[in-house]
Amino acid sequence: MKTSAASAVAASAQTTSAAEAPAGVEADSVRAAEWPASRPLKKKVLWNELSRSEFPPLLENDPVVILPIGSLEQHGPHCPVEMDISIPYHIAVATAEDIDDFPVVVGPPVWTGFTHYNMGGYGTITVRLETFIDVVSDVCRSIKANGFERIVLMNGHGGNVAPVTAIANKLAHENIITLSFPYWSLFQQEMRDWSTADMRGPGHAGEWETAFQMYLRPHLVLTDRREAGKARWPYSPAVRRYAHVPERRRESANGSMGDPFAATPEKGERIFKLAVERLTAMVREFHATPVLQYEEFGSDAKVLPTLF
Repeated sequence: MKTSAASAVAASAQTTSAAEAPAGVEADSVRAAEWPASRPLKKKVLWNELSRSEFPPLLENDPVVILPIGSLEQHGPHCPVEMDISIPYHIAVATAEDIDDFPVVVGPPVWTGFTHYNMGGYGTITVRLETFIDVVSDVCRSIKANGFERIVLMNGHGGNVAPVTAIANKLAHENIITLSFPYWSLFQQEMRDWSTADMRGPGHAGEWETAFQMYLRPHLVLTDRREAGKARWPYSPAVRRYAHVPERRRESANGSMGDPFAATPEKGERIFKLAVERLTAMVREFHATPVLQYEEFGSDAKVLPTLF
C-alpha cells in the first residue's frame, strides 16, 4: 500500500497490526489503519514524487512550497530519533493536502540539523553550523531557481531556530523572501493551556513531543521505557533566562526534558489539528499576498555583495 507522509528517514511508513506490536508498545495503541502517517495520500504533494513535466503547470497559480527542517537526534529512551523532522513533515503534508484551490508542495525534508549538543546520546547525527546554513540556503536557492517564489521554512528543532532565522535574513538579500518559524510557534499558548504536566513549550521527548508521536506514529513509541526528564541545570532559574549551556547530557541525565507520562494520542491529535489549521491560514495569506521584493522601497546605501 502506498503510504502518506513517509518519515523523513524512511521512504514509507510501515503499518503494524496489533498482533505485530513491537516490544514496549501497548496493543491497544497500535491502530495501523488509523495512523495519519499510514494512510494513502489524498493527492500528490511531495516535491520528490513529481516528474519534471509536472512542475511548470504548478507555477501558473502562485504556488507555495513548505520546506520541513529538523534533525535526527536522541529523544530519550522512548522516542525515535526522527521526532524533530517527523512532526513538521506531517504538519506540512496535511496542510498541503487540505488546500485544493492553489498548489502547495512539500519540499524535500532537510533532516540534517545543528545538534552537536545531543551527541551525548546514541543515534544523533549533526552537521557543522556552517554546513547547515549552506545546505538549507542552497535548497531554497534551488526552489527559487525552479520558479517558486513563496517558500515556508518550518523548523522542528530548537537548535535550528537561530540558524534558520539567520538563513531567512541572508536569503532576503538575494530576493528570496521566506516565512520562517518553528512549528510550535503555531500553538504556544495552547501548549500551556492544555498541558497537564510540562506547562511550557514542546520540551524534548516530554508531554507534547511524545503526544505528537503517539498520534502520528505510535508504533515507534517505546511506552515501557518512558522516563520523566532528569534535569540537572547548572544555573538558577533566574540566570537560566539569559545563560544557556548547549550540552544535553549536562541538562538532562536521560536525554528527556518533560514528562512523557502525561502524553496521550488525544493530546497529540488535538494539537496536530490546530497546527494544520493555523499553517493552512498562513499559507493561504502567503499565496494571496504579492511577492515581496527586497529593497522595494529603495536604499540609501548599497550593501557590498562580498558581505553576504
